[in-house]
Amino acid sequence: MSEPETETLTIERRGPVAILSFNRPRVLNAFDGPLVEATTRAMAELSADEKVLAIVVRGEGRAFSAGFDLKAGAATAGQRMLADWRRVLEADFAFIMACWDCPKPTIAAIHGFCIGGAFELSLACDITVAAAGTRLGAPEVKFGSGAVAMLLPFVTGAKAAKEILLTGDDHLSAERALALGIVNHVTPAGEEMAKALAIAESIAAADPVAVQLSKRALNRSYEAMGLKTALAQALEIDIFIEGAGGPKRAEFDRIRREQGLKAALAWRDGTA
Repeated sequence: MSEPETETLTIERRGPVAILSFNRPRVLNAFDGPLVEATTRAMAELSADEKVLAIVVRGEGRAFSAGFDLKAGAATAGQRMLADWRRVLEADFAFIMACWDCPKPTIAAIHGFCIGGAFELSLACDITVAAAGTRLGAPEVKFGSGAVAMLLPFVTGAKAAKEILLTGDDHLSAERALALGIVNHVTPAGEEMAKALAIAESIAAADPVAVQLSKRALNRSYEAMGLKTALAQALEIDIFIEGAGGPKRAEFDRIRREQGLKAALAWRDGTA
């Protein structure tokens, strides 16, 4: 049965499994303010719902998500003060970490593009299933930005995380992501949702108290190693990066403002 839709997010229930679908397919489900708010609110509600035992997160259309919407707030980005960046980025951080903090297991079913903030959100999920052909990665340094939730080194280890984040690699294949432990399974295109649902249903068939306490114990293992402290410090650095700007960011914003996002992305990728 389906619940009422918002403009940016749909929620469907299949027995004890809830399915959250990003619903901005015309812009590859880019995360804007309303989507961030709707998802954070929905995750809180589903976390408190005793009938929900597992949550699958997916995207409508051609992509899981292209990440945070670079057009949203573009006109005022250069005018934001540090306090403005803190407010925006703390909300973005809470949105990503809702999948980690949720007491119910979260499964990401990704396809098409899983870039930037969407890549971080997939890392925050407990399990990720990727369709063959999915493109993943973190291009932020290419245009003077940074990671909101620095989860990658806890998933891959330092060497791979540094290579991906410091080069701004956003052409990771699903197969490479599988080898690095970023995703759990790679399926043929179009079969990722069926696999994610099968995992969710297997989780939902287990004892819910044992599952949720086991997730808590697993998360606390990483948090005892300093995950939450490291993420908080990394967020502070990202707030400074965004607030400080810099020549790359200024040029990217100028091209985006004058010629559009497509031209700015071409300049960023060296294809202009």
